[in-house]
Amino acid sequence: MTTGMWWFLGAAFGQLVLAALLLRTRSPERPELPPEALAMLRGGPRAAVTVALVALYQRGAVAAGRRGTIRANGGTGRTRDPLQLGVHRSLHRALALRVLATRPKARQALDALSTDLGRTGLLRPPGRLRAARILLACVPVTVGAGLLTSMPRDGAAGVAFVLGALPVVAAVALLCVPPTTRAARRLLSALRARHPLPAHRREVPDARDVLLYVALYGDPALTLFLPHFSRDGGLLRRRGGDEDGYGAGRGWSPDNGPTCTGGTPE
Repeated sequence: MTTGMWWFLGAAFGQLVLAALLLRTRSPERPELPPEALAMLRGGPRAAVTVALVALYQRGAVAAGRRGTIRANGGTGRTRDPLQLGVHRSLHRALALRVLATRPKARQALDALSTDLGRTGLLRPPGRLRAARILLACVPVTVGAGLLTSMPRDGAAGVAFVLGALPVVAAVALLCVPPTTRAARRLLSALRARHPLPAHRREVPDARDVLLYVALYGDPALTLFLPHFSRDGGLLRRRGGDEDGYGAGRGWSPDNGPTCTGGTPE
């Protein structure tokens, strides 16, 4: 191959290495996480806001509105939870869940929660995740530019295509890395093993435990414990939705990345 092609391949592999370093996380000691944080790890921002709404509903601070919306229904009480406060302050009028999660005050609280989870090594910091994705998106561009400007002749062309395909395939695989880490998925699995979803809601009289089950299981727990509020307030996902896909690299929201499944570098 030509010298120019080797330079382009070297640049592509350099972008891959830098992106992989950005995707790695530390594993410091982790404090006990609130239900909203566990929900964020399982299902992303929507799941976290759902748990916050359930907590507010338990205190009578919100109620189901018309046509699958949520409306404020009183004060927040003594809660100091930033996400619950941000969600309640965003309800100047009845809003659908997907809209509520994008309101500035709710979004600010969600960003703060994501930052805290990033410090614990359970969630990849959003800034580093975005930077890694930009680098990975540049990999096929770099390889393509090398092939166009330094295309080898004769039999070397096939070798160039094969070598160029290696960093492109690796970049696609890394683009599928989810926001959550292996440590987060192990944590959720362990909590689910210790707290299996009960068959009847009367088995869980404590409201705090209800929040934990909603955080860990999403729609099945909502349907079990809060069927009317969940249905009337539009908290349940449409058929075919996959909240757990957030932590496994599938079904991410637009600001979290593409729809795919991939491994997770630690």
